Amino acid sequence: MNTDLAAHYEQLHQESVKKILTGGVVTDPKIDDPRDQRNGLTLLCRPSQEVWRKVEAFLASLNNFAIRQYVYRYQDCHVTVMPIISCEEGFSLPQVKLDEYYPVIQKSLLGISPFKIHFKGVILSPSAILIKGYPEDGQLNQIRENLRKEFGSSTVKQSLDKRYLLKTAHSTVLRFRHPVPDPESLLHQVAQFKELPFGSFEVNQLEFVFNDWYQRHEKIVQLKTYTLGQNEEW
Repeated sequence: MNTDLAAHYEQLHQESVKKILTGGVVTDPKIDDPRDQRNGLTLLCRPSQEVWRKVEAFLASLNNFAIRQYVYRYQDCHVTVMPIISCEEGFSLPQVKLDEYYPVIQKSLLGISPFKIHFKGVILSPSAILIKGYPEDGQLNQIRENLRKEFGSSTVKQSLDKRYLLKTAHSTVLRFRHPVPDPESLLHQVAQFKELPFGSFEVNQLEFVFNDWYQRHEKIVQLKTYTLGQNEEW
């Protein structure tokens, strides 16, 4: 397991614990707003159904706490490889020329082989519960560096790393829809699963999608799928 990434996850968790204990969880007032127009472009991968079943079992173990919150469905779950355009209010597909994006992403994936991601453990952010992901072989980091290089030398509209420098391979599985009356109880529950193994899955395809803030399946537009290790077929 990547010790640097494990330490990074632990730092994020401890910082979140302090914020939650002092100010409570952060809720999103737009979470149920049908007028929410925060959209973006994302390159992502998805965990297997087998792994997701274990995640669902974890979410079910949270009992009544999770019922009032926003819990991700299997068809929405994902690992963000890179937010090409981070979600912004009012963004829509007619604002960009999609044909300009495909070759930039394609070039960034040259020489990249399928790789595995291990899901192990749970952490908190002030606004969500996350599953910790650990990618093998450095392939994910290489993809991200390639994307930064190729988009950085292009004139294509993008906002890579605008919100934060993406280092992890986590999957958000629950967001806080309502305040949590007893934060210490939440922290205690999550602590029990900090190193719970959920299994591994192979990443052999990446999806380039138009998405809303929550990656809701019904809002997603599939733009292109890239099969790793088969570059000639693109």
